[in-house]
Amino acid sequence: MSDELAKQTVLIVDDEPINIKVLGQALADSYRVKTAINGSKALNIVQSAQPPDLVLLDIQMPELDGYEVLLAMKQSDLTKNIPVIFITGKDAAEDEAKGLELGAMDYIPKPFNIPVVKARVRNQLALKQKAELLEKLVSIDGLTEIPNRRNYDEKLQSEWRRCNRSRAPLSIIMIDIDSFKPYNDNYGHSQGDVALKKVASVIKSKGKRSGDLIARYGGEEFVVLLPETDLPSAVEIAETMRQAVEELKIPHEYNPASDHITISLGVWSVIPDLDTSPLTLQKQADDLLYKAKQQGRNQVSYTL
Repeated sequence: MSDELAKQTVLIVDDEPINIKVLGQALADSYRVKTAINGSKALNIVQSAQPPDLVLLDIQMPELDGYEVLLAMKQSDLTKNIPVIFITGKDAAEDEAKGLELGAMDYIPKPFNIPVVKARVRNQLALKQKAELLEKLVSIDGLTEIPNRRNYDEKLQSEWRRCNRSRAPLSIIMIDIDSFKPYNDNYGHSQGDVALKKVASVIKSKGKRSGDLIARYGGEEFVVLLPETDLPSAVEIAETMRQAVEELKIPHEYNPASDHITISLGVWSVIPDLDTSPLTLQKQADDLLYKAKQQGRNQVSYTL
């Protein structure tokens, strides 16, 4: 990755071109700089596919002022965690308090003291990096290094709402390693951990898109969440995962379905309805997983 691509991005929002120029020149050596001359353009940038890491936001602007821009950012899941530093000529204590109450991280009065601006930008971006690292750590399963149950639960809720709005199908695959307790009992838990890692890795490798989520649900269970994917496509992905695990040829002489480790899978798909709990999607897939187990394991179960 080039130094330029590795740089964090700062969005400067001000209706005075001279202020944008001064701040842009001060920050350009250390950060990628984007600019906007009004609140509407600022919101378009923060809601884009490549949002900034931090926003320097003027309060006094025509149409949408800084308070309104910040409020809009805080109301969106896509932008609520982007830190905002107000830059403004309004220096009354009540103005500062209002900005902080709305969720601004800091407040820089005009005229600018460039070393102070740089220090505050640097501090806020460092805090953001630490927060993102902590969020990643609490969302990743420590053993398999794929998303954990907490991550999946949050993603299920958000994708349920999103697919409801777009009237798109949401599919789920529940996965269980066949006869895994006998595997642990006979090969040992350390070998069981190795097997879990291998299965998790190969399942993850069959994820088709960045929006798909492959997570460890608990124990020897995994779950795959597939937004905007219909049932036939989800079944195809599930079968690819089943075959990939079988091709690992991990010996398991205590598996009634085979002489190596296999998985059973249940697949369900629905167009989300906000009057229905997303847990119904999960339960249907779980019931089909149980059916796959009953019918002999090492298979994909689904209902057209």
